[in-house]
Amino acid sequence: MRASYHKYILNFKRPSGTSRGILKTKETWFIILEENEKKGIGECGILRTLSIDDLPDYEEKLKWTCENIKLGLDQLLLELKEFPSIQFGLEQAFLSLKSEDPFLLFPSNFTESKQAININGLIWMGDKDFMKSQIKEKITQGFQCIKMKIGAIDFKTELGLLKSIRDEFSISDIELRVDANGAFSPKEALEKLKKLSEYQLHSIEQPIKPKQLEEMAKLCEQTPLPIALDEELIGVFDVTKKKELLLTINPQYIILKPSLVGGFKGSKEWIDLADKNKIGWWITSALESNVGLNAIAQWTHTLDNNMPQGLGTGSLFTNNFESPLEVKSGYLQYNKTKNWNFNLE
Repeated sequence: MRASYHKYILNFKRPSGTSRGILKTKETWFIILEENEKKGIGECGILRTLSIDDLPDYEEKLKWTCENIKLGLDQLLLELKEFPSIQFGLEQAFLSLKSEDPFLLFPSNFTESKQAININGLIWMGDKDFMKSQIKEKITQGFQCIKMKIGAIDFKTELGLLKSIRDEFSISDIELRVDANGAFSPKEALEKLKKLSEYQLHSIEQPIKPKQLEEMAKLCEQTPLPIALDEELIGVFDVTKKKELLLTINPQYIILKPSLVGGFKGSKEWIDLADKNKIGWWITSALESNVGLNAIAQWTHTLDNNMPQGLGTGSLFTNNFESPLEVKSGYLQYNKTKNWNFNLE
């Protein structure tokens, strides 16, 4: 078996705003395995400033991985414990190599175009008019769940946007989620959650920055609005530590991004613990190309979770790879009549 790695820069169709700044490009890496004239493809989706493996020696670690591919998947996953995005890339690549079709990792009714995955529509940060136009667009497109990034513009303006949605659409028409990306301070968080809860929101992601366990636990206990942990899960590798974190904070939900928490294996550990502790969960992509998104979507379908998932990011880039993935009426579908065009040139 031979292994190689390749860097690829994804370009956003329009700059996308988060509380950590404006995104114009997204760097990603691919691991290609070759054996007996077959190829396996996996995407290592790193998010600069957010991924725990955003380290100066990241490329060096990819090189080491390819040079030591003979160790096999299980041993490599152990060796790469602190590089969750590479773990995920390897899981995909090994599954891809074994498959008759390198992009068919989990055959199901989803990949047979018989079932689709319910997803949320994502509203990026920007000025009021820009955010309002996105909201209208998503509703027109048939989304029944909208996730809005908050925390970067004036809070009163954000409340006004939520009010304008609720004035027009009831809770039975549209499910609203918000994602603060840790933008609130612990002192102001509860008061802000009270104001947000007036608009019958489904949940808020990561209201305060991670690693403030006591404050987050208190917030989850007192909140009038269900809290979902996201960034809080990043960098917690050990199963015992995962259990400790969930028991300490006792959140209403957790959100799993396979590229950030150790792929399918790392995500499944969180899911099993969440299920045992009656904590809800859903899966979200982390701005991967269609290669990584395809792997996450196929795996997500096997989990049989009917909540809207965060998998609607495939259309954000000008130079994404053509794939069978399509978003229609708020659902991610796999159109098996469409072909892949995976070209790193």
